[in-house]
Amino acid sequence: MTKEQFLKQLDSALSRLSTVERQDILQDYIEHFDIGLEEGKTEVQIAASLGSPNQIAKELLASYHLEKVETTASAGNIFRAVWAAIGLGFFNLVIVLGPFVALLGVFVAGWATGAAFICSPLLVLVNAVINPDTFLLFDVFISMALCGIGLFIAIGMYFATKALTRGFVRYLKFNVTLVKGGLKRD
Repeated sequence: MTKEQFLKQLDSALSRLSTVERQDILQDYIEHFDIGLEEGKTEVQIAASLGSPNQIAKELLASYHLEKVETTASAGNIFRAVWAAIGLGFFNLVIVLGPFVALLGVFVAGWATGAAFICSPLLVLVNAVINPDTFLLFDVFISMALCGIGLFIAIGMYFATKALTRGFVRYLKFNVTLVKGGLKRD
């Protein structure tokens, strides 16, 4: 693969990045080729030593999305970072997607439980309107207790969500670093 083919393939694989970021990355690889040519290597040898442009692009995109998550930890950024990490290899499909789905299930269950408990007084009120003969003060007190427990669950889920998000981002960074370190580069 020649320098032009390598750079063209890398540019195409990095199309999701902005033009400025893409040009900066391409400039770095142009410098790799220039240094290699000064050392007496051919363009084919340099391209072979750099590796696959598609794999390089996957690694760069994963790093880019992880940096975005660190600055703004929105749900969309997290999903893009997970998807980029999964794209690094089939092994990551199991290693990243499994824990992500498990954590997502815990988040959804915790938030749903908190919301249901908080809404329990409204359900007692609806029940009293629909079936006025079944209204009991015991139901009101239990629903108020559940509402209080639900508020504590919601507060706990807020802090747990923040902590687990930070932990999962660290796990993704570790995973991407591990994959990058496993590739041979000269």
